[in-house]
Amino acid sequence: MIDRLTIARIMDAADIVDVVSDFVSLKKAGANFKGLCPFHNDRTPSFIVSRAKGYCKCFSCGKGGNAVGFIMEHEQMSYPEALKYLARKYNIEVQEREMTDEERRAQTERESLFIVNEWIANYYADQLHNSVDGTSIGIPYFRSRGFRDDIIQKFKLGYAPADRKSLSQKALQQGYKAEYLEKTGTCYKNDRGELIDRFAGRVIFPWFGQSGKVIGFGGRLLDSRTKGVAQKYVNSPETELYKKDSELYGLFQAKKAIAKENRVYMVEGYTDVISMHQCGIENVVANSGTALSMKQVSILHRLTPNITLLYDGDEAGIHAAMRGTDMLLSHGMNIKVLILPDGDDPDSFARKHTAEEFRDYVEKHQTDFIDFKCSIMLNGVTDPIKRAEAIDSVLKSVSLIKDPIKRSMYVTLCVTKLGVHEDVIVRRVNKFIHDAIEERRKQEEREKELEQMERDRAEMMGTNAGNAPKASASGATVSSATANAVPIPKKQTKLQEVESMIMQLIIRHGEMLMPTDPMVSLAKLVQLNFAEDEIEFSIPIYNQIANEAAQQSDNPDFIAEQYFMRHDDFTINQTATQFIMVNENIAPEEMEPEKKAMQIFQSINHLFIDLRLQMIVAQLDEAKKRLENATPEEQAEAMMHYREMKNLHNQVAKMAGRSR
Repeated sequence: MIDRLTIARIMDAADIVDVVSDFVSLKKAGANFKGLCPFHNDRTPSFIVSRAKGYCKCFSCGKGGNAVGFIMEHEQMSYPEALKYLARKYNIEVQEREMTDEERRAQTERESLFIVNEWIANYYADQLHNSVDGTSIGIPYFRSRGFRDDIIQKFKLGYAPADRKSLSQKALQQGYKAEYLEKTGTCYKNDRGELIDRFAGRVIFPWFGQSGKVIGFGGRLLDSRTKGVAQKYVNSPETELYKKDSELYGLFQAKKAIAKENRVYMVEGYTDVISMHQCGIENVVANSGTALSMKQVSILHRLTPNITLLYDGDEAGIHAAMRGTDMLLSHGMNIKVLILPDGDDPDSFARKHTAEEFRDYVEKHQTDFIDFKCSIMLNGVTDPIKRAEAIDSVLKSVSLIKDPIKRSMYVTLCVTKLGVHEDVIVRRVNKFIHDAIEERRKQEEREKELEQMERDRAEMMGTNAGNAPKASASGATVSSATANAVPIPKKQTKLQEVESMIMQLIIRHGEMLMPTDPMVSLAKLVQLNFAEDEIEFSIPIYNQIANEAAQQSDNPDFIAEQYFMRHDDFTINQTATQFIMVNENIAPEEMEPEKKAMQIFQSINHLFIDLRLQMIVAQLDEAKKRLENATPEEQAEAMMHYREMKNLHNQVAKMAGRSR
């Protein structure tokens, strides 16, 4: 486990804007920064990052947290993993104590898969540089593509030996489990139950997730075996780590350049990406020949709204340029297309030009997508029906553009390009927009019907569908630790509302000395009042935080907000962050210190009365139920108890009214 001092150093070093910027393109918005939320399909920026407060929050879906919480949610990491990730980012040495057997058993399968993948990547890289076949077959192939040693190292390229069992045998000798070799997708079992390397005899292109961890592999056949083979490249199958519709090759190496250049180049293959990096152009990714997905487009849009599609000029290249473009348009992406000269693809073109020459060529020859689509689809088409179909396809793309001003400009362009009257084009575009809205409405209705059917089915089976584990953005089930770390229920009882307000004051101002007694902190005051009334919070984690705050407030250096946001217990850490993310109305930051202390003191005393009142309300409800269900023999005693509770309720209610 990571010690508290190291956690404090990591939290001190972690700049929330710097951390989030690795995954989201942020723009200054007053005192804060704003971008597209990475946790849901955000079309307009609703994700706010506050450097001053050290947290981020989406005001649409509600997700956010401090730097550690953000990395945990985005990268689906455990608390220790996220801390180590930030420690590596800021070059902080992590001091850990020896884990207990129970803690070691609690290590997740996901962590194990990452460890195995990292070992496999190192194994393939070692084979490339240090084995006979690697140096005589693998290295010459990469040299034939013009790759320098630094580029080979940058992308951790490797070579898989032709012996189909050598990887598994070596891994098992090193103590790695056979089940994890299978679950990474690198190995599979043949009919005899032997573990076989899926990539044997291929050069290897590791896939890195956005955090830089190896999530999968791609392998290319070499020599004569590629002749007549339809599938020269093989990628890892879908695994817990590698989801092909959520990954883009080269994104980890490209994301900072994408944000800096405010543009991404999209190419088809591994070698296109690598050659462009070697040329000096790093803001490039590949979808590796598969159709773009909504998740991939959302990832790119968070980094930049501008994309240039780079493909070779043959029919396959043109077809690739047309794929997925409607999806890009619907996400508000600004699309340019560049078809390279005949005989060139991004790989070969990059090898023949410098970065400056490449960029100059792109600037001079890239075409707006709608203009490109008009030219391609209508070139030489004279048949009226086919021409009408082509025009319809162009106008459907125009209808997907969200910005009304941009859409209007494209309508004007289409009038010139298509030779169709503007009124006709406008009506057709509006029809496509209306049809899309209607289809979305129907889809939402279908989804609601399915949800209702699922709830009905759960009720029939005697289960509560609302208590089922919720899935995270990546499809993984949220752990109980994470669920417990969100302590503020969306629908709170009045008692929970009061408890939450008290807890918010403890976390934000627990160290503050009370103006009526400079020897008593706010946290101590809460502890004393709760002990006097023999009460406690209804949520266990609140009691833990309140008691710890009272103990720590004897330390003159104790600052509750910083202490709990850096806590080594993840549940406490995230609980504190949740309360800090809530807007504070009780004592604004700009208030004078003396007035602020008095305001908080008055507020906590009001809350003590409100808490007692809500507890009495609960007891009164119980007394009423007891009276309603009492037997004739119990009636008198139950009535007496109910009247006592009613009188107590009236007294405290008057106190609450006078305290306002």
